[in-house]
Amino acid sequence: MVVVTATYQGEKHCEVHHGPSGSLIETDAPVDNNGRGERFSPTDLVASALGTCALTVMSIVAERDGVSLVGATAKVEKHMVQNPRRIGRLPVVITMPTGIPHDYRQKLENTAHTCPVHKSLSAEIDSPISFVYPD
Repeated sequence: MVVVTATYQGEKHCEVHHGPSGSLIETDAPVDNNGRGERFSPTDLVASALGTCALTVMSIVAERDGVSLVGATAKVEKHMVQNPRRIGRLPVVITMPTGIPHDYRQKLENTAHTCPVHKSLSAEIDSPISFVYPD
């Protein structure tokens, strides 16, 4: 179990404390929702969680198999919808480093699609993951 504690700071700012590590994250409401957009919004953190989760689980598998993913990136676009206001779409583009063997790519792609965050998202959120291999 991990405990994360959010404290409202005023003016739509929150400070989030990660119990195990003591790390802090600050959030703000986005400009289009009465905030100043000075920090990640809560929904930005969902998009961030999806991209970093996919990269993390792929790196676990790759390291175990002796493959380096150093330099891989995940670009996540967050699209909001209205009535009710929520995340409607989170397309992810993962750009891999050069040198990933062709016969290994499907294993990494399957791993990304089964990351815990992707599996935890509502089916109402369209969250396709695509891959770019520069070589």
